[in-house]
Parts: sequence; structure tokens; C-alpha cells
Amino acid sequence: MQPVQLDLQRLPGSDANRLVIKLNGKLSLETVHNFIQTLRPESAANLILDMGGVSFLDSAGVGALVQIFVHRRNTGKRFALAGLTPQGNAVIQVAGLTKLLPIHPSVDQALAQNA
Repeated sequence: MQPVQLDLQRLPGSDANRLVIKLNGKLSLETVHNFIQTLRPESAANLILDMGGVSFLDSAGVGALVQIFVHRRNTGKRFALAGLTPQGNAVIQVAGLTKLLPIHPSVDQALAQNA
């Protein structure tokens, strides 16, 4: 069995104000620790996570997203999700977080909202 992986890729055009990170792989119990450790210290004022490459999202992954959102909000920084897959969108809806987390259909729309 292959190890579960989540790759985080900093997209071009990111700067000190706006950072777009593309996620590829599974945001699940096996990957949340590294995900949180990588994103929590991020200093950009606006963080946008491109979720289009997330092949699987579970409750631990949702918890990690909420943790990053709350941490950023408490430090005066913004956070948004973009391009959720149908499975990711369903998990966020079941968790009742569509009104809490800023969610956009695409990275471009998220960038426009967080300009």
C-alpha cells in the first residue's frame, strides 16, 4: 500500500500579501499534522488554498482547515478555499461549515475577493 500524501505547492504570483497554495493528494488523518505545521506559521495577509487537487477530504482534514482558519482570523489574517471537488464540498456541507469558511468556485474569484 502506498503512503498517503498531500503535496503543497506555492503558486506563482504569490507575495507577502497574497499566497495561493495548491493542494494535491489527500487531506486526511494521515496528512493533517504536516499540513498544519506547514501552513500555521505562514505570514501572508491572505491565504488561498486551491483545493481542486484534493482527491479525498475527511473529518480530520476539515478540522485542520477550521484550525488554520481560526488561527488566521485570531491573528488578523484572511483565509479562503477555492475549487473544492464535489466530495470536498459535500464533506464541508455535512460538517455545516459553508457559512463559516470563505469558499469560492475558483482561485481567480478568491483572489478578486481577497484583493
